[in-house]
Formats: sequence, C-alpha cells, structure tokens
Amino acid sequence: MKSKQKIFIAFILNLFFSIFELVGGFLTGSVAILSDALHDFGDATSIGISYFLEKLSGKKPNENYTYGYLRFSVLGGLITSVTLLISSVIVIYSAVLKIINPTVINHDGMLIFAIVGLTVNLVATFFTHGGHTLNQKAVNLHMLEDALGWFAVLVGAIIIKFTALYIIDPILSIIVALFIMINAVKNLITIFNLFLLKTPKNVPITEILEHLKSIDGVVDVHHFHLSSLDGSVYIATLHLVVEKYDSIVKRAVKNELKEHGITHSTIEIEEKQESCQETNCNVLSEVSFSHSHCHHAHGNSHCHHAHNENHAHENLHNERH
Repeated sequence: MKSKQKIFIAFILNLFFSIFELVGGFLTGSVAILSDALHDFGDATSIGISYFLEKLSGKKPNENYTYGYLRFSVLGGLITSVTLLISSVIVIYSAVLKIINPTVINHDGMLIFAIVGLTVNLVATFFTHGGHTLNQKAVNLHMLEDALGWFAVLVGAIIIKFTALYIIDPILSIIVALFIMINAVKNLITIFNLFLLKTPKNVPITEILEHLKSIDGVVDVHHFHLSSLDGSVYIATLHLVVEKYDSIVKRAVKNELKEHGITHSTIEIEEKQESCQETNCNVLSEVSFSHSHCHHAHGNSHCHHAHNENHAHENLHNERH
C-alpha cells in the first residue's frame, strides 16, 4: 500500500472518531469529551493536509518544479510535527492545571471512550507504520500519540475506579506528551536539515569519494555536493577529472553512486589537462582524501578561468523509484 493511501486511511479513521466523540460529548454532556472531539478534528485536518501534500509530491517535474514535488511531502511532515509539538504543550499545560486543581472524573465513561479510542488509533497506527517518507512518519507519530493518549486514559480510568486517585490521569498525560514532544522535535530537526541541504547522515560521503577516486581512469573528484529531496531520494553533483573522456568510466561512477542509494546525479567531466572554471571549486578540500586540481594564488584557493577549453558535461537525471 502506498504512503498516501495509508495517510488517507488514518485521516478517515481520525475524522469518524472525532464525529463519534462529538456525538458522545453531546449525549453525555461531558465538556472534556467535547474538547477532545475538537482536538481530534484539528488532528484530522492536519492529517488531511498531509494527505493532500503527500499526493501532490507524486507529480512529475515540470518547468516550475524541475526537481519534482517531493519536498511537498516534507512540508506535510513539517506541518504535522509542528501540530504535534503545539498539542503536546497544550496537553502538558492542561495536565498541570488538573494536578493543581484535581477534578472528579467519570471513570466508567472514560473506560468506554478509551477502549474505542485506543482501538481506532491502534488501527491507524498499524496502517501508517513503516513509512519511508518524513510525512508518513510524522502522521504515524500523530496516530501513536493518540493511541498512547487513550491507553493512558484507559489505565487511568482503571486506577481511578479502584483507588479514586484522580491525579494519575494528568500525570500519565504528561508522560505521553513528553514522549511525543521529544520525537516531534527529532522529526523537525531532520526536516530542517533537509531544507538546509545538510549532507544526509546515512550516506557515507567520505567512503563514496574514496571509492570514486579508486575507479580506473579517475584522476580526481571535486566540487562534490550531496543532499536529499525528501529523506529517501538523494542528489549528487560533482566534477570528475579523468585521464581521457571515456563513457565506461562515467558508467562506473554512476553505478558506484547507485550502490550508495544516489539515483539522481549531475556529473561534469573534465580531462586532466583542463582547468576548472568554477570559482571555489575546492569543496571538501579540508578532507584528507581530497586532491583538488584547482590552482592556488595569493594565499586564496580558487580556480582560474581558461578560455577556449573543451568540457564534456554529463547530466544524469533519474526519476524517483
């Protein structure tokens, strides 16, 4: 099942449960249940937006988005993660108020809604589990938050039924909210790193460069850049210096990049006698294995511009698998 379909199932389950809570709140006259219904409607809206953005991310590249729409999926993850962070803060704030001013809770009503709520959200958590996109992971965390929240309500209701220890309800709520908040922050850090074009942690850039430089016919690799569109599709751009232009060398470099999960690459091939025309091309020059062929003058590292030089440029574009 595709990620967008899983998110849609989570949206439908959350929406119907919100309606169930709303009806239950009116029938029982419980302000707490009505408040939670409004909270779940907000969750459903957030997940609905995530579904729309996940669906949009599957569109092919065009003149407006030449890299495609994959970042829209990341945007969905950003919205969901921020929503989780805000809701966690609200839950903690409300729980602290309940600790300060404990209120009597209808434990029998809590048990009924907790069982239904836990069942619905466990199903939604199951469907969204194991997603590869940051958006789906954020939605899964959202479902996990609700499932854990209702589990806490269930445990709290049982304890309150036999002990009348009403303070257990807000304490359990705080524990769940802190767990969700920590994971939401982790998601946000990953998302911000993507937008800031930080090198993905799970792609060994040092190892890749060493392997590329060991290929027969390759003299040097410089101006190497590595980033990710959505956390799963990786992009690399590089200047490849060769003894003599050879398509076999080019294919070997492409295959090496694919071995590391880099399916979208742009390669500029330069023969050994050429001078790089890019300024500041000595990217990663501080790494021990990098031997840029750029010239150095006046204590500043830069590349001289040469005229009438023949350059072989190769742009390799692969669609997301």
